[in-house]
Amino acid sequence: MNKYLLALLTFMFSSILLLAQGNIIPLWDDEVPNSIPSAMEERTVIEGSRKISQVVEPTIEVFIPESENTSKQAVLICPGGGYGRLAYDKEGTMVAQLLNEQGIVGVVLKYRLPEDESNKEPHLSPLMDVKRGMELIRENAEQWGVDPQRVGVMGFSAGGHLASTLGTHFDESNRPDFMVLVYPVVTMKLDYTHMGSRLNLLGKSPTNENVEWYSNELQVKSNTPPTFITHSQDDRSVPVENTLQLYSALKAQNVPVEMHLYPYGGHGFGLASGKGRLSQWSEELIRWLKEL
Repeated sequence: MNKYLLALLTFMFSSILLLAQGNIIPLWDDEVPNSIPSAMEERTVIEGSRKISQVVEPTIEVFIPESENTSKQAVLICPGGGYGRLAYDKEGTMVAQLLNEQGIVGVVLKYRLPEDESNKEPHLSPLMDVKRGMELIRENAEQWGVDPQRVGVMGFSAGGHLASTLGTHFDESNRPDFMVLVYPVVTMKLDYTHMGSRLNLLGKSPTNENVEWYSNELQVKSNTPPTFITHSQDDRSVPVENTLQLYSALKAQNVPVEMHLYPYGGHGFGLASGKGRLSQWSEELIRWLKEL
């Protein structure tokens, strides 16, 4: 590629990222819980958009709508990446900006990934971080123009597993008011799990107790929050049965749930811009959020 064209493209992409930046806030004021000293450093690569791995210092990035006509809602967004990295823009900042257009505060969670080098018990760190993210939104609700009783969680793929883990394993202070799950990993059981997510989260030889505890279709209760789910039937990475099993569990507990399945799309379609009817899933989501 011509070096001047490459420089121009790099500048344009950097400018887009600069415009897309929100307010970045550390999740933890002091010592990060469940962490151990490590020489590991955060790594960012650009493959169409940013992918982040080796997260040592988790943060939230807050995107507040410019319009004064806001919905008073906020959504904590958990990017996916198989618990090995984060699709930070495709399933994070781009989604936050879409929500901003509808008057909704978008908060992107850069959560720790369950690796051994910087975590005492790796599987505990992602859930700790998403719980803290919910608490921070409510603590800052007045400043950010948010109703603290209208704060939900949203996740894509493995981020959908983290979001549904919060929705089924919450404490009193961090229960989400709603859940949005996009092609989510739900189960850790071998029949339909995403093996990469299971391996990264639970290790090579997980205990039966941890497999059950993180199989969120088994953890649904009557106080699990109202849920919106979308998935494609031809997803070969995360089988649609993850969504179907969760839908059945929610329905059995009389939890309000709306599910949108598409015959095509595969895995990792994000906002699915330019992909026909599949791109309408976000429009369905906005309608659902407005009716909550």
